[in-house]
Amino acid sequence: MTPLLARALSCLNGVLKGKPGVVRLGVAALLARGHLLLEDLPGTGKTTFAMAMARVFGCSFKRVQFTNDLLPADILGTEIYLPAEGRFEIRPGPIFTNFFLADELNRASPRTQSALLEAMGEGRVSLGGQTLELPCPFFVVATQNPLEQHGTFPLPESQLDRFLMCLRLGYPAREEEAEILFRDGFYEKARDLSQIVSTKALLKMQEEVRRVHISSLIADYLLDIAWASREERSFVFGLSTRGLLALKRAAQAVAYLAGRDFVLPDDVKQVFLPVTYHRLLLAEEVAGPEKEECLRLFLSDVPVPV
Repeated sequence: MTPLLARALSCLNGVLKGKPGVVRLGVAALLARGHLLLEDLPGTGKTTFAMAMARVFGCSFKRVQFTNDLLPADILGTEIYLPAEGRFEIRPGPIFTNFFLADELNRASPRTQSALLEAMGEGRVSLGGQTLELPCPFFVVATQNPLEQHGTFPLPESQLDRFLMCLRLGYPAREEEAEILFRDGFYEKARDLSQIVSTKALLKMQEEVRRVHISSLIADYLLDIAWASREERSFVFGLSTRGLLALKRAAQAVAYLAGRDFVLPDDVKQVFLPVTYHRLLLAEEVAGPEKEECLRLFLSDVPVPV
């Protein structure tokens, strides 16, 4: 790992207390040019983490609070008619930024949720009969409340599949929570963080991640996982090709964070849960630790290359 990345991770760990694994995987999602879904109860630090990442990587940041009356135009923008000039002018929405935080995404209607599909999949937006490119890098961090909470809409599979990883923060350990208590939280600190990695350096890192080597043995391992998931009867359906590519890109990113230019089976194992948790639906409706255990058992049955 480069000293620059080490400093960035250290800074983020100073804001999201007691969650070094979540911090590392969140940065891996950014380096892999993916998008990140943070799923947990309100008040566990999801918004603070997203803001801290944007500040540390020197990126523009916009946040939209998703509600049931939010419209697609509130995200993408709209056309405004200028009568004095006799023409329409496009007013870009908050999606035109480097870091876009979709706060409580599943509180919006399915129509509004789907407004993000083109932006997340292709890095562009269709508006007023034109196709507008989004800034680069473009990174969506969405927070999602558990579905059993009042006023939530389940995200469709097509939307979930756009997220490279799904991470659950959970409660901090007692010692870390005591520090949060006495510091009155870390939101203000996250908002005032200084840039450590420039946008230019981030783009270079993302390109280097793409060049991390995948051997034929690792490629076979990835394919074995995908094909085994499609034959596994406990899953409603198996891993899609897009999911397989996400597993590869995430493994490359964690290998890069470990200072290697090649992927090991352990890298694949490390990212398997966050990449597949929101993609592999179980025939029996379970979630949380129980679902994670089912996924671990499945992965343990797939032979590891030696």
